[in-house]
Amino acid sequence: MTTIKLAVLRHTRAKDGSYKIRIAIGHQSETSYIVTKYRVTSFGNFRNGVVVGQPDAPAINIKLRKLLNQYDERLERIPNPSDYDCTQLRDLLKNMPDGQETTTIATVGKQYCEQLRSEGRASYAHIIEYHLQYFLKFTHGDIFLRDITTHLIDEYSRHVRSTGASPSYEAIRLISIRTIVNRAIKLQMVRYDVHPFLYWKQRKSDARDIDISIHDMQALINHKSKYKGIRRALDMFLLSFYLGGMNLMDILAYDFRNYRTQPLSYIRQKTRNRTAIRHNVQFSIIPDAYPIIEKYMDAKTGRLNLHFKGKYEWMLSGIDRSLKTVSAQLNLECGSKITFYSARKSFVQFGFELGIPLEVLEYCIGQSMKSNRPIFNYVKIMSQHADAAITKIMTAIKASLPVTDEDADNLKTNY
Repeated sequence: MTTIKLAVLRHTRAKDGSYKIRIAIGHQSETSYIVTKYRVTSFGNFRNGVVVGQPDAPAINIKLRKLLNQYDERLERIPNPSDYDCTQLRDLLKNMPDGQETTTIATVGKQYCEQLRSEGRASYAHIIEYHLQYFLKFTHGDIFLRDITTHLIDEYSRHVRSTGASPSYEAIRLISIRTIVNRAIKLQMVRYDVHPFLYWKQRKSDARDIDISIHDMQALINHKSKYKGIRRALDMFLLSFYLGGMNLMDILAYDFRNYRTQPLSYIRQKTRNRTAIRHNVQFSIIPDAYPIIEKYMDAKTGRLNLHFKGKYEWMLSGIDRSLKTVSAQLNLECGSKITFYSARKSFVQFGFELGIPLEVLEYCIGQSMKSNRPIFNYVKIMSQHADAAITKIMTAIKASLPVTDEDADNLKTNY
């Protein structure tokens, strides 16, 4: 049973000797508190849940009773309080609005992004904000949550497609909005008889053919451009490849200060909060990556500074454009299909052609291993497997000739 009452904690005395009054949430043998704006001048001025002994006591008690009633009403709106622990229930009650008619999607989105930033997930918060603004442009401004219907989502999906967006990009647009809506539902900010996204189905996209050949990779490694933007794009592309296909977002967030003495160890930002089990990636940084890290690393923070002013999306687009420019200049086989993501795709493709087990490649790129392969419940992929895989791939890249079938067979045997 959940209880809601008023409380004053003796150890929370302010400098002026007063005490703030709190809402005490008792749930599952635990207690959490919500601080109110009301206070008593001394600990003795609060007895049996009411303020006494000070001139404004009657007025404060009326307001506190109204506040308790509001929280009682919010608790009634939660279908299954037992599904939450005490802290979760407190946050739910604290953030739940008293009326659904005034709750808008921009309000929920802003609160969610603030929480993400407080958890150190600023990059993800930026993505949510970016796609929310696009949605608000479509709706011609902020709208109430209750006005987001299956029809509106269908129209929005059609609008995104009309711009020529790929299935993947459409999914990113829609999923960002669905994330905000689901959060509002979870926090009891809105109720739907029919979920707005019930009939929206994510279009399947063809696998992007953006991996490049070993010959092209060798050409990119050997190319020395005099242009700063192109050099930066090549450096980040090669660094991603050297780090097992690491995404740019993870590269820029990583602290490289001990890169020579400690292995790389990180959890992909893209998936760190999507599953209950966090997949940590760990392997040694190969010497090929040292010059690039040293070139851009801030000695104080350990993070890479690309000296780019603007949004993350603009930087990534600029890198893609520079890579296409280099591809045209060097007349590479990949042509204009090359993007920054080609480093990740090519790393996996090279490894596959060399006979490296898929589970090891999944580990290297931070992809979760599929649970429908029971045999691998008995195999633990360790960092040394990733080290061996990266070494084999780099050995093949540095060879004077492309890897032959015989070379691949030998590497597969020695693995």
